[in-house]
Amino acid sequence: RMNAAIKAFPKPYLALMDGVTMGGGVGLSVHGSHRVATERTLFAMPETGIGLFPDVGGGWFLPRLRGELGTWLALTGARLKGVDVAAARVATHFLPSELIPNLKRQIADADFSAGAAEMLGELLSRMTHAVPAGSFEPHMERINSCFGYDRAEDIVAALEADGSDWALEQAQTIRTKSPETVKVALRQVRDGAACETFEDNMRMEYRIGWRKVQSADFIEGVRAVIIDKDHKPVWAPATLEEVSEEAVAQYFAPLGGDELSFD
Repeated sequence: RMNAAIKAFPKPYLALMDGVTMGGGVGLSVHGSHRVATERTLFAMPETGIGLFPDVGGGWFLPRLRGELGTWLALTGARLKGVDVAAARVATHFLPSELIPNLKRQIADADFSAGAAEMLGELLSRMTHAVPAGSFEPHMERINSCFGYDRAEDIVAALEADGSDWALEQAQTIRTKSPETVKVALRQVRDGAACETFEDNMRMEYRIGWRKVQSADFIEGVRAVIIDKDHKPVWAPATLEEVSEEAVAQYFAPLGGDELSFD
């Protein structure tokens, strides 16, 4: 509900992504109208590594990034740093962190009584820097071709068939994630792309989350990464090939009287 409120907020919503922006931090920032990255920004959606999924509106904003960037980020948990966050359009502006205090002062002194969005946009345009091509740009053709499939097995096969060091690294990364969650996240991104409203997407994500937090892989992922910190999760099922479409579909089923409400 908070993510939906941010998305629908009628006034300009400014997020200063000056540091680690992951998980809930993504939900608090990426749905706002104005999003500023700095050289210290570190953005990622690493949820598949703990048996979860991009559960903060990822089904909405990830498939609406350019090409298959969002699918790549969702499945691999790849990190974007600094200007890459703006180059991917996760952020709308890039600003050196040393200028953040100055930006805050100008915002505090500005008159937003009329044309607030335009005023904020003007302040940002005067202070922000041009965004160069992202470091991921040389891989965009591979990202679009390999991550364009609707089956996770086909994505991994395409990466392995590509044979480049970068593609093989992505395939290996995906194979370390929870296989069930990789498939859930892929369907989430595909279904989210077809959602007509943000609220529809959040209802879908609520259904997934309702069930996923009770799953064996989420419990195991939290143990391995957060509690014991051995980073050696034992996923069940252990491979993508063992995860059935029926197992994935159960996460997307309606919740009846427990559906997410925005009243």
